[in-house]
Amino acid sequence: MALTPALVATGKTVRVVAKTLTFALLSTASSALTSGGAAQPSTTSPATRLTLQGTPGVVVSGLHVPWSVVIAGNEALVSQRDTAEILAFRPGEPPRLVGKVPDVTARLDGGLLGLAVLDEGGDTWVYAHHSTASANRIVRMPYTAGALGEVEVVLEGIPGGRGHNGGRIAFGPDGMLYAATGEAQDPDLSQDPESLGGKILRMTPDGDVPDDNPIAGSLVYSLGHRNPQGLTWDDYGQLWATDFGDDAWDELNRVEPGGNYGWPIVEGRGGKPDYVDPVVQWGTQEMGPSGLVYVDGTFFLAGLTGERLWSVTFDIAGYPVTVAHYIGKYGRIRHVLAGVDGDLWFVTNNTDGRGDTPSENDDRILSVPLAPTDAP
Repeated sequence: MALTPALVATGKTVRVVAKTLTFALLSTASSALTSGGAAQPSTTSPATRLTLQGTPGVVVSGLHVPWSVVIAGNEALVSQRDTAEILAFRPGEPPRLVGKVPDVTARLDGGLLGLAVLDEGGDTWVYAHHSTASANRIVRMPYTAGALGEVEVVLEGIPGGRGHNGGRIAFGPDGMLYAATGEAQDPDLSQDPESLGGKILRMTPDGDVPDDNPIAGSLVYSLGHRNPQGLTWDDYGQLWATDFGDDAWDELNRVEPGGNYGWPIVEGRGGKPDYVDPVVQWGTQEMGPSGLVYVDGTFFLAGLTGERLWSVTFDIAGYPVTVAHYIGKYGRIRHVLAGVDGDLWFVTNNTDGRGDTPSENDDRILSVPLAPTDAP
């Protein structure tokens, strides 16, 4: 598949992994794969890249609006947005119900959203980000003998509504819980440091504010987001996130502590010193980004609106190379992750909450092997 050509347009300096490196913006010469991007020195070894190999196989089918998949030991847990159910399965076995999260209100893109797993002192906790009738919140449940226990509230009062709920949660390499929150269709919340909406939040596993957060006494790790739904970390422990744009640009961002990503003042690259520009941007019809994962030098992004899976690598000069996979073949792709079998898993979300009647194969988890490839 062809690589995206790029031209350097401008540059500035940023701090990455305790080193000052050059950051350059670029635009692409072709809109077939991406409508814009930013170039920067790679934070991964340019000799390490992965490519998809072969035809995806079905891991599980017959799901209903799956939103998040996480690995717990040798099995996978799946959240179903509209039913508030959490299912568990091992490859080759049918999924089984392990619990239902109470007080979930499902409407449009709200409901039972992101999951995260924490193993702590021999105990396993399953965290869930979900909508209620008035807001969003994060809860956790012990997971013992294949069943979820009583719910404990970790954080409540996250703005929520019919749209822009964000919803991804994940534990970082520092042991802290990160949460991507939307601005609940109130753009002013994204720039309000007192609001939990339109942010990436960082908290202890109990929901407390870490002492080293960028804003003292605040859970806010970064602000100026619109509807972020993907979180991952690279080999250097650097956080990356996806963000849904409005009517112009979807984004892949390298998240800096205390960084302001511009919404609603800037969508995509604005070139304004007060705001952090995205590393890569796409036209909104090409992407609609949700889940995000980093595996051995390669980022994989789930595209909902564009109905495709994207991969992003950096060439030896530091420029991003974007490739689209499976365009329109599997419909809307909600999430992507490293599966328990060592392959790349991606989750389709074709029952989108707008009155669709699901068929057996509408919502599935598919698996595709990964293979090393030379650096572009």
